[in-house]
Amino acid sequence: MDIYLVGGAVRDQLLGYPAFDKDWVVVGATAEEMISQGYQPVGQDFPVFIHPTTGEEYALARTERKSGKGYTGFNYHADPSVTLEEDLLRRDLTINAMALGPDKQLIDPYNGQDDLQKKLLRHVSPAFSEDPLRVLRVARFAARYAHLGFSVADETMALMQQLSLTDELEHLTAERVWKEFERALTEQSPEVFLQVLHQCNAIPKVLPELTKALDEQTFIDDFISIRNKTDSSITRFACLLSLTTQVDINHLCTRLRTPNDYKELALQCSQHHKQLAHFDKLAGKEKLEIILQLDLIRRPQRLSQLQRCLDAIHNTVSLDTLGPILDQIAQIQPKQLMAEGLTGANLGEAINNRRLSICQQFNQDA
Repeated sequence: MDIYLVGGAVRDQLLGYPAFDKDWVVVGATAEEMISQGYQPVGQDFPVFIHPTTGEEYALARTERKSGKGYTGFNYHADPSVTLEEDLLRRDLTINAMALGPDKQLIDPYNGQDDLQKKLLRHVSPAFSEDPLRVLRVARFAARYAHLGFSVADETMALMQQLSLTDELEHLTAERVWKEFERALTEQSPEVFLQVLHQCNAIPKVLPELTKALDEQTFIDDFISIRNKTDSSITRFACLLSLTTQVDINHLCTRLRTPNDYKELALQCSQHHKQLAHFDKLAGKEKLEIILQLDLIRRPQRLSQLQRCLDAIHNTVSLDTLGPILDQIAQIQPKQLMAEGLTGANLGEAINNRRLSICQQFNQDA
């Protein structure tokens, strides 16, 4: 059997990027031969194996044929007769369709190295349009390499636009769309992910809640300002959805099945970032109201995440008194008030009055 390093590891090595994940293709072998050498199969119907020592993925060279809708609608054919060139042909972009042999010689049948030099994201073959997930992947690669000057080739953008006219994108699962979106948020230029999807008319299919917002250039400009201040995906997500009132955050997060912490922070940031940004200047009653609305007395750990959002959205933030207020409120002892004879509604009123008094005191100090 012949073993080749393929895909992203080759691409990033040529770009001078660190390659953390390595994928390997095995030509001329059978599943039985792989297992006999200690490789562990990933699944019964998919020719991918885990190396017994490194834990890296080794896949048998394979071809694929469209058999249904979506990115899972493919039949795979893998046997020792499948060549490396045939395996590389099924890949999405030319820059991902290169390989390194055991002698470290570059194998580049589809001119990926040339496209790296031209800074183009170009599809390998017309079969690109058979997999709707590739629309999201190209947008994500565009976000990753935009700062290097990369752009989507015109002919590839045309294929993406054609694909957006079909119902293929509608067969992508919510989990898969979210995974690509979340990964794009960690890239150097996450706004490019949205811009490319908008340009190829995919936004109404995969992120319809953002359609109107993306028609406004200020939305993108503000997001660029935010991503320059933070590289946290959860902070970028919360800030992005707080830039406009046109996004139904509840609907988007529920539909995409985002993690609860992403949804909670986005809602908190959207609803309260303007008040929090000048918290020190609020009246005592307003201070207490926002503390209660955010449940910061029971969950003070929320404050650090909200602080990062505020710093990313606003040029100036006045929030110095919130931490000390929470510290003093935490010292209120309900048992002591109960010992004084307060119970029920009277106890609740007394606790609230003490909280308000603390907020007002800090307001006076400010």
